Amino acid sequence: MSTNRTERWSVFEVVITGPRDGNPFTERELSGVFRSKNEEKRVMGFYDGEGVYKLRFMPSFEEKYTYETTGNFPEAQTSGSFTVTPPREENHGPVHVVNGCHFAYEDTTPYYSVGTTCYVWEHQPDEVYEKTLKELDKGNFNKMRFCVFPKHYIHNFKDPETFPYEGTPVDNSGLCEETFTYEADYSGNSWDFTRFNPEHFRRVERAILDLQKRGIEADLIVMHPYDRWGFSAMTREQDDLYWKYVIARFAAYRNVWWSLANEYDLLRAKTLKDWEHYADMLCRLDPYNRLRGIHNCIAFYDHTRPWITHCSLQRQDLYRHVEYTADYRTQWTKPVVWDEIAYEGNIDMGWGNISGQELTRRFWEASLRGGYAGHGETYVDNENDVLWWSHGGELHGESPERIKFLHQILCQTPGYGLRQGQGSFDETVAVPDGADFLTPGGPGYEIHYYGFGRPSFRDFYKSPDESWQVEIIDTWEMTVTDAGIHSGKFRISLPGKEYMAVRLRKLS
Repeated sequence: MSTNRTERWSVFEVVITGPRDGNPFTERELSGVFRSKNEEKRVMGFYDGEGVYKLRFMPSFEEKYTYETTGNFPEAQTSGSFTVTPPREENHGPVHVVNGCHFAYEDTTPYYSVGTTCYVWEHQPDEVYEKTLKELDKGNFNKMRFCVFPKHYIHNFKDPETFPYEGTPVDNSGLCEETFTYEADYSGNSWDFTRFNPEHFRRVERAILDLQKRGIEADLIVMHPYDRWGFSAMTREQDDLYWKYVIARFAAYRNVWWSLANEYDLLRAKTLKDWEHYADMLCRLDPYNRLRGIHNCIAFYDHTRPWITHCSLQRQDLYRHVEYTADYRTQWTKPVVWDEIAYEGNIDMGWGNISGQELTRRFWEASLRGGYAGHGETYVDNENDVLWWSHGGELHGESPERIKFLHQILCQTPGYGLRQGQGSFDETVAVPDGADFLTPGGPGYEIHYYGFGRPSFRDFYKSPDESWQVEIIDTWEMTVTDAGIHSGKFRISLPGKEYMAVRLRKLS
C-alpha cells in the first residue's frame, strides 16, 4: 500500500498502466471504492489513452482514506491509502442548494452566482484561451457555461483544436455565412463513436482546473444542437458510452455543474424519455450529486422534476423575463438562474445586441427578485470573428465590471440570499430570504431598486423607534454613498438618473 496526502475537496487520482490492445474504451472495466471513517464512495475509472487508466476521487473529510480498485484486467487490482489535509483558504468545497432557492459552498460560505457564457472557449487556439484567462483574472464572474462538444453556428465556422472521437470531420472549407445552415448534413464525417480522443477531454479538464484556480464554477454543457459532425444525433448506446466517460472524467472536480443540454428542445433526435434517461444515469453514476440543470430555447423543461437542482432558464419573451423570477421561484421552489437573457453586443440578432446598461439592469432585477443571472458578449469582430459568447478572448463591453460590483453588494446580504419584498409599483424591493432574518418589525435589511426610473427623491416610512442606516447605490457608476441614519418618516434625495438603488439597514 502507498501513502499520499491530498487536500480536502481536491482530486485524488489513481493511475494504472494496463493493456492497450483491442478497444480499451469498451472492452476494459475499472472501478474503485474509497473509504474513510465518514464516507464510502464507488467511482468509475476511465481510459486516458496510451495504456493509462485513471480513477478520480474527491474526499469530503479531513481524515485517512483507503481505496481498492478492481476491473476485468489484472493490473486493475490495486489498493492504497492517503491522508486528507485541510483546504486552503480559497477552497470552499463544492456548491450546493441551500435555503430552498439559493446556493452555498460546502463550508457554508454563501455563493451568489454571476455567470458568463463562453460556449467553446476551451477548444480555441492557446492564444485565445490565454486571453480568456486574462479576462477572467479580473474577477467579474464566478460561473462559466461551456460545452464539451464543439459548436457549429454562425461565427463558429472554424474547426476546434481537437475532436472528441477518433476519425475524420466533414470538410468545412466552403463554410461561410452564405452556405451556413442549421440542418447540417452529417454524411461527410467518419467517426468511431466507440473510441474517444483523450486529448479533447484533457482540454476540458484544463479549463475546469483553470476556472477552479480562479474561484469559478464550471457549468458543463454535455449536449447541444449546434452540430455539423453528428454528435447530436448519436444512438442511445453511443450516448450512454459518452455520458459514462464524461462522468468518470469530470465528476470529481468540485467546481463542476452538469447542464444536460443547451437548448434541449432543439435537439430533434432526442425525446423526453432520452433526457430522463440521461438524468437517471447522472444521478446513479455521479457519486457527488453535483448540481444538475437543463437549458431551454423556447419551452421550459419541467423543473419540478426531482433530479433538477436548479432552473437554468433562457428568456421566452422579448421584454419580460427576469421580472418573473419570483413567480418561478414559487412555482418550482428551486434556485432560478437566468443563464441567457440576451447578450451585450451589436450583432444583427436580438439575442445578442442589448446594451451594457440593459444587461446590468437585468442582472439587478433578477438578483433582487431572488434569482441569479448570466452574462454573454457578442460584439462584431470583422477581423478575427472571435466573440466572447462562443470563443472567449477579450471583453469589450461595459457590463462585466458592473456585474462584479453587483456581486460585491450581494455578498453583503445577511444570510444566504434575497427574495422580493413588498414595495411600490415602480420599484423592486429585496429583503433577506428566510425566517431567520425576519423580525417582528419586518426585515432589517432592504434594497430598493428603481431600474430605468429616475426619481429625484424617495420617501420612506419606518417606526420612530427604529434607526436605519441609509446608503445610495449608483449601480452604473458603481458607488455607494452614505445618506445618514434616519427614523420615522424621512426623505432621501436622489440624482434623478437611471439605475439607482437605496439600501437600508436597521441599526436598532
